[in-house]
Amino acid sequence: MNLGYLFLAIAIVSEVTGSSLIKYTEGFTKPLPSIFCMALFGLAIFMLSKTVNYIPLYITYALWGALGIILVTLISIFVMKESVNIATILGLFFIVIGVVLVNIYGSSH
Repeated sequence: MNLGYLFLAIAIVSEVTGSSLIKYTEGFTKPLPSIFCMALFGLAIFMLSKTVNYIPLYITYALWGALGIILVTLISIFVMKESVNIATILGLFFIVIGVVLVNIYGSSH
């Protein structure tokens, strides 16, 4: 496994976990969730900076952004019991298609 993809996985998990904690910070008035949230975002950015040493930035950011959005949406639906509509699902579908296209055809020759 490419080390870059390990760094990217850690960045994504950190960002998704940090994003999921935002609701529990209550506007950063709750110290413990706020500290964890900020630390996880810091770890995510640090790992993202390591990732780009192995994977081109445009692929790194496409995967990080798309997987982050999809995972946060799934957590919102299944953990936080928030609802989504067909437009949201369609938008997520287009994000996935965009990331696939970037990864397949985006490399410079």
